[in-house]
Amino acid sequence: MSLHRFPIRIYYEDTDFSGNVYHAAYLKFFERGRTEFLRDLGVHHVELAAQGVAFAVRSMDIAFDGAAHIDDMLNVTTTVAKISGARLVLTQAILRDDVVLTRANVVVAAIKTSGGPARMPKLLLELLAYAR
Repeated sequence: MSLHRFPIRIYYEDTDFSGNVYHAAYLKFFERGRTEFLRDLGVHHVELAAQGVAFAVRSMDIAFDGAAHIDDMLNVTTTVAKISGARLVLTQAILRDDVVLTRANVVVAAIKTSGGPARMPKLLLELLAYAR
């Protein structure tokens, strides 16, 4: 599973007055893509939280290459670029057909639900290595 795809349809609420997707909506789409990527690996945020672990976006580099519009059917792609004990670097893109509209490099840190850095559980690291 080196490339994960998650479909997104654009609704009126995602657009601005010009009919283009509002730039902040892409952040939601990337978040959904990351969540579904983990879910398809069998990793659920609720189960991680029960272990005292959560994820926080540490940094994100985004490039807006094109605009999406109402009723567009898009795909959010997610790939693992790098894994360490406490950090995960993901490469994501939002595409319409095969045209890249938005790209992001995301650094996600594992944190304790009580605060502070955490190491990812061993099983999670193994699943992420498999997905790479």
